[in-house]
Amino acid sequence: MNIEACIFDLDGVIVDTAKYHFMAWKRLADELNIDFTKQDNERLKGVSRLHSLDILLELGGLKLGGLKFGEEVKHILAEKKNEWYLELINEMDESQVLPGTKQLLEELKSNNIKIALGSASKNAKTILEKVELLGHFDVIIDGNHVENAKPDPEVFILGATSLGVDPCKCIVFEDAKAGVEAGKRAKMKVVGIGDEGQLAEADYNFNGLYEIDYNIIRNI
Repeated sequence: MNIEACIFDLDGVIVDTAKYHFMAWKRLADELNIDFTKQDNERLKGVSRLHSLDILLELGGLKLGGLKFGEEVKHILAEKKNEWYLELINEMDESQVLPGTKQLLEELKSNNIKIALGSASKNAKTILEKVELLGHFDVIIDGNHVENAKPDPEVFILGATSLGVDPCKCIVFEDAKAGVEAGKRAKMKVVGIGDEGQLAEADYNFNGLYEIDYNIIRNI
């Protein structure tokens, strides 16, 4: 067996917070008179907060570098969105962990597989605490630890380094196209979670973690 570590994305893999992100971005879009749909929201999956804001402004045809939306204003808008998002996730609890997640994490731990989180979210630790999963992870690498958003492989490479594991002995679990690309660029095996058509570049595809167990992992 070559696999020594598993690195999980958060949103859409461990918990479903995509709906809360959409609600917060939609509220900001409405305030800026930008038409923002759930389909538009798919472009924001796995993307940093400021890059997501750039996409939102682009959808609205607003000049990104102009006086109205200079860097200071963009940071204010991004923080406003985050405050609304935090209000929503504050009500989360362990019932919102996606099916099969806890069982798989416990099975990996009992078989001495190291576990890391690799997420663009700057609220990852807060969410894991809310859903009572923080103690299941050996390492947390989130948006507070990296400079480059996915599809840059930085978050996954840093996760492997922090675990003391060679990247080629890691599996990444991702539900976003940008995350799949980041995992491949990190020279890791990638398991796509969700729509196989959107995640065609992944090495393996499953509908959710509930379809995966240790026997599958050890044969990857």
